[in-house]
Amino acid sequence: MAEKPLTVYLSQLERGSVRLEGEAPPELLDLDLQDELLSMKTPLTYSLQVERVGEGILARGSVSLLVHCECARCLKPFEYRLEFPDWACHLSLEGEDQVAVKRDAVDLTPLIREDIVLALPQQPLCDSNCNGLPNVAKTEEKKRTVSQPDSDKKSSVWDALDKLKLS
Repeated sequence: MAEKPLTVYLSQLERGSVRLEGEAPPELLDLDLQDELLSMKTPLTYSLQVERVGEGILARGSVSLLVHCECARCLKPFEYRLEFPDWACHLSLEGEDQVAVKRDAVDLTPLIREDIVLALPQQPLCDSNCNGLPNVAKTEEKKRTVSQPDSDKKSSVWDALDKLKLS
């Protein structure tokens, strides 16, 4: 059985802190992305210091991942780097919130996965000023300028309800 790169052994922590550095394949994160605009093709890089603190484990360091994206407006491919320069996590070894320990090992992967999922862009944009596909942008602009009513009276959201006759 291959050793997972983000695994800490409790027996090692009894002798002192442990340094975890390296890269992990994106498949290890098991992100199961439902978004076709996002993909992971490069490894996760990490540099973590893990130590025993009382009845728990403290892991801190840096984590980064390059996300390959397609712009939600113009479909142009671009890269988005997720950076966690001060990533930290406290894992309890006792009580209600205790972390799963399997064969003297604690896997940090689910905790890192959770932070990555929360940081992924919901609507990836190549640029905040992206106008989308060239032909579609011109069509949308024409629609907006043609159908604007010229009225001195400001309309109210209640106007339609005021016109209702209920009796």
